[in-house]
Amino acid sequence: MSTVPTPEESRGSPESPDEGLPEAFARVLGDYERHLSSERDLTPHTVRAYLGDIGSLLGHLDRMGMKDLADIDLRSLRSWLALQQTTGRSRATLSRRATAARVFTAWLAGTGRVSADVGASLGSARSQRALPSVLRQDEAAELVRAAAEWADDGSPVGVRDVAMLELLYATGIRVGELVGLDLDALDRERDLVRVFGKGRKERSVPFGVPARRALGRWLDVGRPQLRTETSGPALFLGVRGARIDQRAVRTMVHQRIAAVPGAPDMGPHGLRHTAATHLLEGGADLRSVQELLGHASLATTQLYTHVTTDRLRAAYRQAHPRA
Repeated sequence: MSTVPTPEESRGSPESPDEGLPEAFARVLGDYERHLSSERDLTPHTVRAYLGDIGSLLGHLDRMGMKDLADIDLRSLRSWLALQQTTGRSRATLSRRATAARVFTAWLAGTGRVSADVGASLGSARSQRALPSVLRQDEAAELVRAAAEWADDGSPVGVRDVAMLELLYATGIRVGELVGLDLDALDRERDLVRVFGKGRKERSVPFGVPARRALGRWLDVGRPQLRTETSGPALFLGVRGARIDQRAVRTMVHQRIAAVPGAPDMGPHGLRHTAATHLLEGGADLRSVQELLGHASLATTQLYTHVTTDRLRAAYRQAHPRA
């Protein structure tokens, strides 16, 4: 098994990260998968990522001659991370995998499979986060204007795309949250949308008049044209009437932004960054933006203060004669 837990390089497919492991390790990996899916209610994508990381770790322990979970120690965990570092893994990847190891060893100790949590003191390489690209306010306005112009013929897909763009920009919700919305998630009287974020945490996010109008047109004109007997309660539908998937939304956003002159290429997450940045530039406080975005940590939200500071600095350099 490779030491890099990716679908392409792991031993076995993403669906079988235990392939080639000793029976005891494979069994505990299966138990861990059930814990992540059922007890922690993580998304399938997150579960696969955790299992890929831990499958890689267990494969490394196996190659070191360890056959029992009780043999895991801090030295072996550091050895696993060090080996990946020598293969050129990024600081962000190493940091994520160190976190995965700590979560796993905490679960082992918490369930009595080992006597002590040996990963509690495992350090992480501090990742250097790149500042996200965001649209300027005029570019965001041009994005939805151009999309609305394209949808003037009343085509259901065009009407839907405008509604999704307006809602993504107005609320900063994640693409997974968008596609998971049902009809009853919208409160059209109070202009609120009820969202289930990571860990199934619920929050209510407001949206403005342009999003309300776009959603109203989608619900009154667009959705009835795409709806089928199997559509169910999904708010946004694909061309065949089923709930739209994330890939279709990402493709649409990239295409629409590509039509805006000078705009950086980005997908739905770029619109989330854009919404957060524009909120802060407009005077919103960090705590409010944290709540709107559903960030568990204020430190995540603080990233956007760096974005706004950089934009201010760039504007200063461009405009001030003594910059």
